[in-house]
Amino acid sequence: MKYKKIIFRNLNFIPASHEKKDDPGVVKKILMKSEDFPMNIKIQMINWARLFMGRSFISHYHEDMDELFIITCGKVKIIINGHDDILESGDAIYIPQGSIHKMDNVSNSDVDYIAIGLSRNKGGKTVITE
Repeated sequence: MKYKKIIFRNLNFIPASHEKKDDPGVVKKILMKSEDFPMNIKIQMINWARLFMGRSFISHYHEDMDELFIITCGKVKIIINGHDDILESGDAIYIPQGSIHKMDNVSNSDVDYIAIGLSRNKGGKTVITE
């Protein structure tokens, strides 16, 4: 499976499933659906993370964990298996297990993001690659 980038600003708001379609009190943008994830996974962790201004996190991969990053503020350059992309506030990216990834803060301030780890429960580990 290749990584998947989700550009929040390109998604439309739709009424939440419990709302009136013609007069909703709350709307949502669907980042991903269950069919977008591999089968037999469980949530391993949900973290609110902060990447400091001018810093990067160490290049690594996970033997048994996919990750979903949702950028809540700031701008980063993410490199996945040698391919780089820019993510901004409201963007998300899905990174399959075994994908070598690194993120650089390219903002003028700290970057906050949500990191969700999805495991197949095989006891894998994080492997540093630099």
